Order: sequence, then structure tokens, then C-alpha cells
Amino acid sequence: MFHLTEKELKDGYGGHTAKEIYQQPKVWLDAFTTFEKNRTQYQNFIQSILKKHAQVRVLLAGAGTSAFAGDVLASVLQRQYQGTVSFEGAATTDIVSNPDNFLFKEAPTILVSFARSGNSPESVAAVELGEQIVDDFYQVVITCNKDGELAKRIENDANSLSVLTPNEAHDQGFAMTSSYTSMMLLCYELFSLQPTSKDSFELLARCAGNILDTVTPTVEEILEIPMERIVYLGSGLLQHVAHEASLKMLELTGGEVAAVYESSLGFRHGPKSILNDQSVAVVFLSEEPYTRKYDLDIVKELAAEESELKLIVIGERYDKTIEELADWSLFVNDTESSIQNDFYNSLLYIVFPQILALKKSVQLGITPDNPSPSGSVNRVVQGVTIYDYANDEEK
Repeated sequence: MFHLTEKELKDGYGGHTAKEIYQQPKVWLDAFTTFEKNRTQYQNFIQSILKKHAQVRVLLAGAGTSAFAGDVLASVLQRQYQGTVSFEGAATTDIVSNPDNFLFKEAPTILVSFARSGNSPESVAAVELGEQIVDDFYQVVITCNKDGELAKRIENDANSLSVLTPNEAHDQGFAMTSSYTSMMLLCYELFSLQPTSKDSFELLARCAGNILDTVTPTVEEILEIPMERIVYLGSGLLQHVAHEASLKMLELTGGEVAAVYESSLGFRHGPKSILNDQSVAVVFLSEEPYTRKYDLDIVKELAAEESELKLIVIGERYDKTIEELADWSLFVNDTESSIQNDFYNSLLYIVFPQILALKKSVQLGITPDNPSPSGSVNRVVQGVTIYDYANDEEK
């Protein structure tokens, strides 16, 4: 698997992380099968809330990777609903520290909690604040852990819904990989006005499987160059995918590789200063024709740099121009069917950064399953103090 040795694939070294990256196509199909059995029940719950209130806010919340999942989904779902429902990505870390910016007494709110473990202190605290502040408060817990605190506390709550991923998605490695993609897919199916067909899910799984089975030689070729810094760029929801991609490299290399993200247009406004001769830039290409023009502009600009900068471009379908401009190009769909949807493509695009971060971690002699043995960062965050919140009347 990914050309890793038996030692490197041992659970507790890199085995959990490698397996959890590799299992994603199967996990997606299993998640879809289970969701289909419960689709009517789940969507009736959502529709009952939307019919009850003239306006509803949906806060898509989590911490770290889970927060980025919410950011991605807020972009794609808001576009479908066009203002009839408000979708907002909101990190639980922000909700807890600044509840008055996110929770409003008279605004009916569905808090969607993305939770691998369901035990993060900020996730639980965000729910408690919502219950305390918002008059009409509802919950959807999308979690990989049926025994987590978030799932347990809503078991008998008529205003709450629990949506579970397959058990395998409860990643045991430090970094979220299959948990991230499977929770995003389930949330999309729950709210989307354009539900995914079984054929489309199978197409995504087939494309992901092909990437997983063929991309390792390219990754190893990339790792032969000095890589001190890496920049991930994307537009629209792909900027949030870039955020997740950069976090994977930071997490799995224990910060040894500096990783940042930006939008394709925003990169010129200062962040481009990070580039040096030991940098790699990765551009995620949008399939939106108008947006893609801006992605292509930054690709051309980076390709023309008179430096040792290396450029990687990831898109859906083969593009000869991209192949000629980039040092490495990856096209995620080699079938005759079209995806042409940035959300679906984002699930395929993230596979490469996951593998690159895993292999770079191993190259550096770091343990991917636990890249911070000192305990300065943990799989489930620790050391968080949650303070009592006083509402306005008590202040």
C-alpha cells in the first residue's frame, strides 16, 4: 500500500493512516447504502424544520478538519438554496469563544456538528451554548462514533438527528482522512436539492480507487526534490479544500514542512511571499468555466517563475496545456463519464494531499499515526477550559 514497508504499515506507525486513506472508496459506498435506507426519515426531519420557520440558519460546525468540511459544504449548499436557507461554515472554536457572533436568540438554527469522535470539548460546548441562547434550536450530529458524547446526548431528543458514518470511518490515526470525506458526503446528501445517484457514487469510488492505486510513483518522484514549503491554492469551495490539504501536511510532518493555503486570486496579495527555491505550489482547478480562468492565470504565472519552484496542478480531465505548464499534473477522472462538479471533484482532489503528507511524514522519519509523540497536539484535543457563558440580561 503506497509502497510502504511492512514496518511502516504497522498500526501505530503509519498503518492506521495508510489504511484509512486507502479505504475511502469503500467507505463512501457503504455510507451511501446506509443513507439510502434512511433517506426519507432524515429528509423528513429537515423538511419539518424548514416548513415550520420562514427563515432557518444552518451552522455547519466542527473544529480543524471538521470545520473545513463545513466551509466546503456551506459554499455548495448555499448556491442550491439561493437564500431561502442560510448555510454558514462556523468553527466550534469560534462559536465557543464568540457565541454572540454566531448564535442569535430569535433566529431558528440547525447546528450541524461534524464529529469524528464526538468528544471534543468545543463541540459539546457549542451545542450547550446553542441550547442556552437560541429559542428554536435543532441539532444534526454527523459522526463516526455512535458512542461519542455528542451522539449520546441527543438519543431521546425530538429536535435532533444523528447520522452515522460506517464504523471504519472512525479514523484511529491522528489525522482525519476517511472521516472527513465520508461526513461531507453524508451532509451533502442530507441537505442537497440535487441528491447523488448510485451511479455517481460508484463513479466517484472508481475514480478514487484509480488514484489510490496509481499515484504513488508520482508522489515518490515529487519527494525526491527538496520541499521546505508547500502552498495549496483553489477557488470557491476548493479554497477550503486547500485549507484541509495544507493542514494534512502540517499535521503529518509535525510542522517540519511549512504549509499554507490561499485562493487563486488572493495569493498575489501578499501570501505569494512565502515562495522560495524549495517550495511546491499545488493548484486545484475548478470545473466552473468562469472560475477556471482565474485558476489557469495563476498556473501560468507560477509556471513562468524564474526559480526552482515546483508546480503541481490537479484537475478533473486530461488537459495538454496543463501538462505542459506543470512539473506534475494529476487528472482524477479517466472514465468516459463526466463529474464536472467542484464538490464531487474535491473528494477526489484531497486524496493526493493525503498521500503526499503520509509519504513525506515517513520520509522524515515521523510516525504518521502519531506525529506529535510529545503530546503537544492530540487526536482528540486536550487542555481546553470551557467558561460559563452569561447572557445579556445577566451581564
